[in-house]
Amino acid sequence: MSLKSKLHNLKEKYKGKKMAPAFNALHTFLYLPNETTHGGTHVKAADDLKRTMNTVIMALVPCLIYGMFNAGYQHYLATGAIEAADGFLGASFWTLDNLILGAWQVLPLVIVSYGVGLAVEFLFAVIKGHEVEEGYLVTGMLVPLIVPVDIPLWMLAVAVIFGVVIGKEVFGGTGMNILNPALTIRAFLFFAYPTWMSGDKVWVHGAVERSQQIAAGQNVDAISGETLLGAYAQNSTLPGIDYWDMFWGLIPGSVGETSKFLIIIGALFLIFTKVGSWRIMLSTIIGALVMGLIFNGVVDAGWIPDTSKFYGLMSVPFWQHLIIGSILFGAVYMATDPVTASQTNKGKWIYGFLIGFISIMIRVFNPAYPEGVFLAILLMNVFAPTIDHYVVQANVKKRMKRLKVKTA
Repeated sequence: MSLKSKLHNLKEKYKGKKMAPAFNALHTFLYLPNETTHGGTHVKAADDLKRTMNTVIMALVPCLIYGMFNAGYQHYLATGAIEAADGFLGASFWTLDNLILGAWQVLPLVIVSYGVGLAVEFLFAVIKGHEVEEGYLVTGMLVPLIVPVDIPLWMLAVAVIFGVVIGKEVFGGTGMNILNPALTIRAFLFFAYPTWMSGDKVWVHGAVERSQQIAAGQNVDAISGETLLGAYAQNSTLPGIDYWDMFWGLIPGSVGETSKFLIIIGALFLIFTKVGSWRIMLSTIIGALVMGLIFNGVVDAGWIPDTSKFYGLMSVPFWQHLIIGSILFGAVYMATDPVTASQTNKGKWIYGFLIGFISIMIRVFNPAYPEGVFLAILLMNVFAPTIDHYVVQANVKKRMKRLKVKTA
C-alpha cells in the first residue's frame, strides 16, 4: 500500500475526531490541500496557499545558504584565522570550513523555529478543531534569517511560542493576524533580551563568548561583532570600506540580511511569480531614499554638528542606507506579507513609502539600536487597514461626485 493510501486511510479513520487536523495537515503538506473549490462561480487557478508559501521559501533559500557561508567567514575573519576575501568570489569565503561552521550554527535555529512553531500550530488546530494552515512555512524560514547567529535556542523557542500565539493564533490563525508573526517574534526578542539583539558583540559567532571569557578573567583575544550601522551610530569613520562588499554581503549582520544581491534576485523572483507586490517593494525603497536625502540635506546645511550623536548616520550617503542594513530584506520579504500589508494599490504605495521613511528615521534617531525596519513594518501593519479604509472612502466619494454630475 502506498504512503498516500495509508495517509488517506488515517484521515478516514480519524475523520471527525480530535486529532483529525493533525493528520489533515500532514496529508496537505505532502499532497494537495484538503479543500478545493467545486462551484462554477469560482475562478480556477493552479496556485494555492501551499504553492504560494513554497514560492517564498524558494526565494529565501539562497539567502539561507549564503548566510551559512557568511557566518563561518565572519567568525574566522574576526579571529584572524583567514584573510579577508578578495571580493564576492574570493577563495577564503566559499570554503567548506565556513559552510560547516555556519551550518552548525544556523541549522539549529531553523530546526527550533519550525519545530516549536509547528508544534504550537498543531496544538491550536487540535484544540480549536480547525485545519492547520500553511502560513507558518514562511514564518519558520524567516525567523532564523532575522536573528543573530548565536541567539540561545531556548530564547528563540520562547519567542516563537509568543509570536505564534500572540501574533497569530489569538486573532484566529493564518489570514486573520494583523501583525507579521516573524516580526512579532523578533520584537519579543528585542524587548525581552536586548543584550542578545543589539550591540557590537552579537552579530559574529563567538564574539559574545569571548567577551564573557574576558569578563571572567581568561586570557583570550576579544573579537568584534559590530555591524556597519553600529559603527556609524558611534560616529566613527569607516575608511577603505568596499561598497561592493556591502552589496555582495561580506559584512556582519543577521543570517539572511547581508547579501543585497541575493535579496534583489529573490525580489525579482517574487515579482515574476506575482507573489510579492512590486509596489510595496519600490515604495519602501523610495521612502528610505527620501528620508536619507532629507538627513543628508540637514548635514550639508550645517544644522547638525559633527559632534552630535546623530551625525554619523545622518551623514551616510542616502543610497548607502540600502546596503548597510536590513531595509531591503524587510522591503522584499516582510513588508509584502499579503495578510498584514495594505490591499489596495494606492494603499500599497502609501504603506511602503511610510515603512521606508520611518525605518531610516528610527535608524538615525535611535543610535543605541541603529536599525528600525522591523519596528516600522510592525507600526504600519497596525495602520494598513486604516490606510485602505481611507483609500476606499476616497474612491467612493469620487464616484459619488461623478454620479451627481451625471444626474444633475
